[in-house]
Amino acid sequence: MTTSTSVPGPPPSGDVPAPPTMRDVLAAARRIDGLVVRTPALRHPELDRAAAAAGAAGVDLVVKHENLQHTGAFKVRGALNLLLGFEDHERRRGIVAYSTGNHAQALAYAARHTGTPCTIVMPHHPNPLKERAVRELGAEVLLHGETFDDAREQAGRVAATCGARLVGAANEPVLVAGVATATLELLEQAPDLDVLVVPVGGGSGAAAACLVAAALEPGLRVVAVQAAASPAAHDSWRAGELRTAPNATRAEGLAVGCGFALTQAVLRDRLADFLLVDDDAIAAAQRAYLTGARTVAEGAGAAALAAVLSHPEQFAGRRVGVVCSGGNASETELRRALAD
Repeated sequence: MTTSTSVPGPPPSGDVPAPPTMRDVLAAARRIDGLVVRTPALRHPELDRAAAAAGAAGVDLVVKHENLQHTGAFKVRGALNLLLGFEDHERRRGIVAYSTGNHAQALAYAARHTGTPCTIVMPHHPNPLKERAVRELGAEVLLHGETFDDAREQAGRVAATCGARLVGAANEPVLVAGVATATLELLEQAPDLDVLVVPVGGGSGAAAACLVAAALEPGLRVVAVQAAASPAAHDSWRAGELRTAPNATRAEGLAVGCGFALTQAVLRDRLADFLLVDDDAIAAAQRAYLTGARTVAEGAGAAALAAVLSHPEQFAGRRVGVVCSGGNASETELRRALAD
């Protein structure tokens, strides 16, 4: 059994960045227009049948394929929105970030596009596909510690030493505004959804979905999902305060050991529910994507589908949007999914 604890000395509410507004989201959509993929929102009958077999009779799934985005994940939307808004002196200063992979790739991609020096701190033994992609995009990679949280602490020290701008994965309103353009697209592509299921690591995707849904589809239920082996965001939301928790999931995009103030504030205000799924359920959802939708999803990218298959009573008879947030699965991860 895992336990969570309050984060020592959480920042006062006055230090929490204000969340972006719908005006910010629309500005982001204009800023990154033509620079990101308008990813498809597709139905896959075999996934509907898999959900029905799990107990979600009558479900109608719509998959938002952010696994087909540049860098293979949704985060490039936020990274481009952030760096394109930098002044020249901010760009010269450069950025430092911490990531298990997709945030790193997104920032490296945006940094190359904008000519911004970029250093990424990743835990030791990262997904080799993601590490190689970050290096090939021209970013400097530093490996430190065993977890996302170790890398986060080291990135703060590196930024303080070199004077670069530290870019977090969650407490960045401009990033969240950029990420929100994925939900904006989805609601244009599938305006009649009953539920939207979004995976959570730091929570930028789910917070973004809540903001857009509240403005455009206030009756839409937004449901978050996180790995049971790394439940910090879930526990923070349930407790109503920032929490830390054990961080042991195999799905590196969900491997976060603490809640983040900005995204938690949005989720606390607007999220309908927060579910947990175990790593085996995530692997089963990856297999379902491979065999039923001919789609490669990394663990985090398959978590929303895993929630539908693991908690079918919540989705039966409903039209459900599931965000396939990333497709950067390693060979080892895919072999494990097919072997389970």
